Amino acid sequence: MAEFDTVSKHLIQKYPEDFVGFTLGREDIEVLAVIDTEQLTIETHQTDSLIRVRIDNEEVLVHNEFQTTDSTNPPMPRRMAGYIGHAIRQHGLPIYSNVIYLRPNAGRRDPGYYVQKRLGYQIAIHYRVIRLIEIEGERVLESGQSGLIPFTPLMKPPEEMTSDAWLQQCIYTARTRPIDRSYKADYLASMVALSELVYESETISGIIFKEGIMDLIRESSLFQSLTQQSREEAREQGREEGIEQGGRERAIEDILDVLEIRFDLDQTDPLSARISAIEDLQRLKQLLREAIQVSNLDEFERMLDSTT
Repeated sequence: MAEFDTVSKHLIQKYPEDFVGFTLGREDIEVLAVIDTEQLTIETHQTDSLIRVRIDNEEVLVHNEFQTTDSTNPPMPRRMAGYIGHAIRQHGLPIYSNVIYLRPNAGRRDPGYYVQKRLGYQIAIHYRVIRLIEIEGERVLESGQSGLIPFTPLMKPPEEMTSDAWLQQCIYTARTRPIDRSYKADYLASMVALSELVYESETISGIIFKEGIMDLIRESSLFQSLTQQSREEAREQGREEGIEQGGRERAIEDILDVLEIRFDLDQTDPLSARISAIEDLQRLKQLLREAIQVSNLDEFERMLDSTT
């Protein structure tokens, strides 16, 4: 979800007024600051958005959490209770919390509250559940709210309009808006990235080609950031896979060396081939310990058979 987190946070930091108005259903709100949301708990976690605003002469927090799927470990109500409690402790302000579900099938079972009743004690924390698929996308397109338009492909299309036609209308509307070119580039890059949650890559690519916007998207600072992020993740994954593969090869060599030294195992022995075919690094580590401890080669082979 890292890519979609990056896009969502980028938009909410750039257009906080749009998100505050959207979640609270009010326009008479003054945005004071977008707060650095890094929260250090047992596991370091960064909430998606905390915005300090003024409503009716009172300072409050608006908290938005973006989700692509249902949270099960821990469940979303428990996560939200933790975020809300932390924000209250840290900032001492009233808080309005929202979970925004991006995928159409996500959030259906989110009750929107955390309640605990034990021994006469009660804890009740409520938050708003917003499923984008339930939002009328055409209204958002017509509203011109810059921060929300990139999310419109994930929203409910007009009746009798196919999903592909809806995506094309969303991209066309974003492309033809009378805004600065650099803003439009970020806009379209955000919309295309979010569309990948729902639409096939071939569909998105076809519309990009038809609208002639690929060069414009490449100009986007967000697109360049996402591209760099993807490259770094690919390099990291490659390093991890290389480390694991190197560890596997070393473990196999160590097992064969131990068996050769202790029991004169020949490299052409079928047992050597069996050991070399094992992929699981943890199993190989266990076999190395066994190779050191067993009394003879038959005992090692019986142990190998029992763990196959």
